[in-house]
Amino acid sequence: MPHLRIETNVSKSKIPEDFVTKAIPILANSLGKPAQFCVVSIIPDVQMCFGGSNAPCATASLMSIGALGLNENKKHSKVLFELIEKELGVPKDRMYITYQNEPSSNVGFKGTTFHDIIG
Repeated sequence: MPHLRIETNVSKSKIPEDFVTKAIPILANSLGKPAQFCVVSIIPDVQMCFGGSNAPCATASLMSIGALGLNENKKHSKVLFELIEKELGVPKDRMYITYQNEPSSNVGFKGTTFHDIIG
């Protein structure tokens, strides 16, 4: 159910092939969610300018059912910014992450919603 989506101007050739598989356990651990439900996607080669510069930059969004909030998002920001800076070379001051806490009824899975699956 959690989905981390990253859009970046970093070229596909500079993104480690194992980036998304490396990111899954980090995301799952930070959220306290099972890894089998976590999704990480990255969209490279986006025409993107941050603060008037086209140096490496990114935007990301993290959707989850719960595990998000004032204190939680600080923890998630720390590990996710560190991961993205290390693996993609995007400095922490050239990226935003937005957090979206969805009710279980707004996320579909297996032909129903998580509301029916987990309550």
